[in-house]
Amino acid sequence: MATSSDGLFNDMNFLGVIGYVLEQTRFIFLVPILNVLVNLCQVISLLLFIDASYMAMVVAIVKLRGRTPEKILRWESFKSDDVELAPSSNHPMVLIQIPIYNEKEVCQLSIGAVCKLSWPLDRMIVQVLDDSTDPHSKELVRLECKKWASEGINIKSEVRDSRNGYKAGALTAGMKHSYVEGCEFVAIFDADFQPESDFLERTVPFLAHNSELALVQAGWKYVNADECCMTRIQEMSLNYHFAVEQKSGSSLHGFFGFNGTAGVWRISALNEAGGWQDRTIVEDMDLAVRAYLNGWKFVFVDNIKVSNELPSSFRAYRYQQHRWSCGPANLFKKMAMEIIQKENVSLWKKAYLIYNFFFVRKIVVHIFTFVFYCLILPATVIFPEIEVPKWTTIYIPATITILNAIATPKSFYLILYWILFENVMAMHRSKGTLIGLLETSRVKEWVVTQKLGEYNTLRENLITHYSFPERLRWREIMVGMYLFICGYYDFVFGKTYLYVYLFLQSTAFFIVGVGYIGMPVPS
Repeated sequence: MATSSDGLFNDMNFLGVIGYVLEQTRFIFLVPILNVLVNLCQVISLLLFIDASYMAMVVAIVKLRGRTPEKILRWESFKSDDVELAPSSNHPMVLIQIPIYNEKEVCQLSIGAVCKLSWPLDRMIVQVLDDSTDPHSKELVRLECKKWASEGINIKSEVRDSRNGYKAGALTAGMKHSYVEGCEFVAIFDADFQPESDFLERTVPFLAHNSELALVQAGWKYVNADECCMTRIQEMSLNYHFAVEQKSGSSLHGFFGFNGTAGVWRISALNEAGGWQDRTIVEDMDLAVRAYLNGWKFVFVDNIKVSNELPSSFRAYRYQQHRWSCGPANLFKKMAMEIIQKENVSLWKKAYLIYNFFFVRKIVVHIFTFVFYCLILPATVIFPEIEVPKWTTIYIPATITILNAIATPKSFYLILYWILFENVMAMHRSKGTLIGLLETSRVKEWVVTQKLGEYNTLRENLITHYSFPERLRWREIMVGMYLFICGYYDFVFGKTYLYVYLFLQSTAFFIVGVGYIGMPVPS
């Protein structure tokens, strides 16, 4: 005997059956799953808002109370009649390391700036760690070192047989030379960094007069910030990092992630923490965390800034962001249990490191930004049953965005571009974060960020050498298509104005996808 359900299906055609199955799948599986994801994203959004507000509040209080590093720490200038020429025994011995790898466009600038530092010549050793494989780059470094040696600078050019350990390996090898034994502090500058002549005079006194300090970190300023829209956006993000993240960590916890350059370490603290390790591609952050767990404190001095160059090609910027997202995630995976099990460290310190420093700021923020704003939120336009509250999509993001933009008021008018471009970069940062957590093949990938220095003619050469197909980036194009389809659906069938954001964000993905951002180079 035929049942009523049999009769129902007999009356349906093939397309009707498919439609029925899809409709049931939608209500039974898709809507509940998406609803759970939206609720989870609301919680994460709130956590990010609390963390950003907490850091901003700390910085605001510090500014209002005028608590500069010079006021809360002991700082006294070293006395000498002529610090450039006369021997001065009251100046501590300082080693200055400049790691270089095939950076012929900028290496001479860094070496020259370091050799011009105002410090007694007999109390300073400049150590150029040249891992270059390019003959032209090696020759430039050799000649530059020879030039400054002839002018009385105590400069050493050290060359390794291999690049084992990359930058960490070079720094470690540099510390093993016998002439380093008499040095008390070590300053580190990447090949494109150009410190002012008074850098050591302003930073070393913090370490010399405050025995609890292991690190003095200076801020950055950028010689090519106005080169293109992409460099302006980078400047906004980095200014926030220093003005809010680094300053709040320094002021409240005496801890922040070492930026790998433009800083001065106490060598005894560096050695006590185990020295440079190459287990991840963020040897700077690794060392900072280990030193902090050993009880050392750091200070960020925001009124000292070192000139450097921002990557002006998207390819170079993408590789840099991969390293800056993959490395911390991988370090978190390797150090989480080490932090938890570390003895003689307060629960407050452990909680701050694991939750605030690593989990929220190095893991969650990257994945959440891309997954929610570029995948989940667009999908909700197809499911009107799911309501996303305005505080999640408008109020909290707007507040966090304004907090970021305040650090660079001159570029406030670029805030829309900053939002859209940061969401595009969130895709690459999410990928890097997952690679670091899962330790897949690219987890130890180290690509030196390409800088142009004074060789601006290179830009014209690159633009003419690469055809349109070579510039295409299909991941960005595919995400752009997804966002555009969701936006079109919302425009035709939806009852919200979310399509405005979706069309703008899809345009940003398309622009990056066809290579019209920064300096065109092949993907």
